Amino acid sequence: MIEINLLPGAGKKRAARRKAVDFGAMAAGMSGRLRDKFLIAAVVGVVISVGATAVLYMTQTSKDAALTERTDVAVRDSARYATFLKDRYRAEAARDTLLRQVNIIKSLDEDRFVWPHVLDEISRALPQYTWLTVLAFSGAPQGASNVVITPKAPVDTSTAGKKRPPKRLDTVVPKDVITVALSGRTVDIQAMTRFMKDLEASPFFTNIQIDKSEIAVDQGKEVTQFQLKLAYTRPDTSLLRRLPLSISVR
Repeated sequence: MIEINLLPGAGKKRAARRKAVDFGAMAAGMSGRLRDKFLIAAVVGVVISVGATAVLYMTQTSKDAALTERTDVAVRDSARYATFLKDRYRAEAARDTLLRQVNIIKSLDEDRFVWPHVLDEISRALPQYTWLTVLAFSGAPQGASNVVITPKAPVDTSTAGKKRPPKRLDTVVPKDVITVALSGRTVDIQAMTRFMKDLEASPFFTNIQIDKSEIAVDQGKEVTQFQLKLAYTRPDTSLLRRLPLSISVR
């Protein structure tokens, strides 16, 4: 059957409708494609975030495991070295105690010859026509400081509550300062000067000082009366030569 459109413009309306429908489809397709891009971007962002989170988690887990292992090793080493340190401190304490005892014995042995050295050096330096009237020591008496007693370590309150190694025992034995005072007379003023120079040349004396020098009368003669003060020094033991004392008995 053949149909003939006798209405003018009917074909144009159908064509216009077709064109409008075609534009809508195109717009829908474009909007769909845009929605697909946003969806893809969102999915990609989520995947990247999950991957980054997984990488960070694995990295932190590995670091935590490494730190835990190092901590365990350090704790074991600390426990082992603590025992070694206790043994070391105990050995050092015994060594220092014995060393201090040896130094005490050595100090007592060396100071046995203080006064023989003093008398020997003074008599050797004493010039002619000069004699001594007084010879004594001044200052603190010898042996006033007890070197045998173990010195107490000072209490350090600034480090309270902290683990510190024990205080080492002082092995150095303090020695008394010996100051000798002598008085004498001479008929020659130059003899007194020579006497002081000879005392300064001795390895046992230092810091020779004259306290007083004045004119006095002895048995009707005019003499120079003087007072000297000198410090006794302990020279190096390598400079001393000791000889055995032998006594012949008949």
